[in-house]
Amino acid sequence: MALGGNPIFNGKNFRGATQAPPVPSYSHGQNQYGQNQYGQPAWAAQPQMSSDQLQQMYNQPSAGPAETGRMTFDDVIVKTAACLAVLLLGAAITLFVAPGTASLLMVVGALGGFVLAMVNTFKKQPSPALILTYAGLEGLFLGGLTRLLDGLYPGVGLQAVIGTLAVFGVTLALFKSGKVRATPKAVRFFMIATLGYLVFAVINMVMVWTGVVHSPFGLSTSVHIFGIPLGVFIGVLAIGLAAFSLVMDFTSIEQGVRQGAPQRYSWTAAFGLTVTLVWLYVEIIRLLAILRGDD
Repeated sequence: MALGGNPIFNGKNFRGATQAPPVPSYSHGQNQYGQNQYGQPAWAAQPQMSSDQLQQMYNQPSAGPAETGRMTFDDVIVKTAACLAVLLLGAAITLFVAPGTASLLMVVGALGGFVLAMVNTFKKQPSPALILTYAGLEGLFLGGLTRLLDGLYPGVGLQAVIGTLAVFGVTLALFKSGKVRATPKAVRFFMIATLGYLVFAVINMVMVWTGVVHSPFGLSTSVHIFGIPLGVFIGVLAIGLAAFSLVMDFTSIEQGVRQGAPQRYSWTAAFGLTVTLVWLYVEIIRLLAILRGDD
């Protein structure tokens, strides 16, 4: 949407869509040029309106974004709420099934969610079914992860939920106040920092899988800096990146509404917010688990 904005919104044809195309309405005996079959203008064949009727039409408010098929903030809120409701439903399933089944569903949710995240990101036109399916799969993953970590460190699940809501609320308030903006310089730093974080995550994952590091969180808890686990510093950085990703989401949504993006792209906005909130929750619960494990 905006140059350098959230990658989820890139490649979507938002520009130039000031409003939805009008729906053609032809009366009986009219052609596409608004004339009847005898060449007479269509308006000439319409019944005359009284002065009161004309005045009533004049006094009516102009059509808003919703009436013209454009994206609105209300659309984004409703569709984001739908995604989060499906996510919570998926999480509830893994929280209440047998432990072995929950672990299997967590793996299925993680792999399936990753695949659908890529599909929805690069798909030109948003698909509500795929977006809601992604939310459900991520719910399975988050529910299984929460159940695992909360079993080891009781209370981290609730703390992670509260932390996620707090970061979201603070970020939204700062964005609305104009104190935080996705400037080109900030976006470049975000891209560089995110790339560095991904490189660390891949190296850490490979070292855990190959048995080079035996601690549960790999390098995050086996390496200490000034007596503090490396994972604490990495976790704080990751939470900051996820928070800034929210700013990029808000920026893209704001510009989409201002530019008159088609209403269907409110699903894209909801998908972007859901992806970021999932990322934010995972980083917060992992940081809390590292802090509790180091006690």
